[in-house]
Amino acid sequence: MIVAPHPDDEVIGAAALIRALTRRGTTVRVVVVTDGAASHPGSVRWPRRRLVAARRRESRLALRRLGIRADDVTFLSLTDGRVDQMACDRALHREVRRTGRLDLIAGPAAADGHPDHRAVAAALRTCRHPARRLSHQVWPPATRMAGPILALPIAVATKRSLIRVHRTQLGAIGDDPTGFTIARHELDAFARSPERHGFHR
Repeated sequence: MIVAPHPDDEVIGAAALIRALTRRGTTVRVVVVTDGAASHPGSVRWPRRRLVAARRRESRLALRRLGIRADDVTFLSLTDGRVDQMACDRALHREVRRTGRLDLIAGPAAADGHPDHRAVAAALRTCRHPARRLSHQVWPPATRMAGPILALPIAVATKRSLIRVHRTQLGAIGDDPTGFTIARHELDAFARSPERHGFHR
């Protein structure tokens, strides 16, 4: 199970891991925790419902390129930008129980720079399940992780093309000057940095 705090974190943080697993014939489920609606709150042309639907489509499309079927992607729809810890704990614990047999759970690092990512990491940390655990850091992308590391290479062009599927986060929404856009230097860092996953239990 790959747990992404927002739609796009699944490819930014774990594209190489997902590709390595699907190429081995492993069944991979992806859980996207928030609805992704906080990126452009001031947009008139992209009201909340339209933006949430678009971000879900973007995630499914990027994941399909990595061999993940739409049926294996779950959206928990928690509030983006204001993740309630108790709600996150309940939703993720329920999803892990519902999934049943798991041998690996991968999610954001506890020290990630985004509060939603830290909330998801905390929820996974308190989830009682015997699966092995991996964590990855998205913000900031260049931070070194301590402890045993699994480094997974992925071609820069491949990673860049997967991230570019998330057009809503790359300037496609032009009527909200305060909206979030992945900056060019951030896209370069995400695409060029080798994917690093820390082992923990």
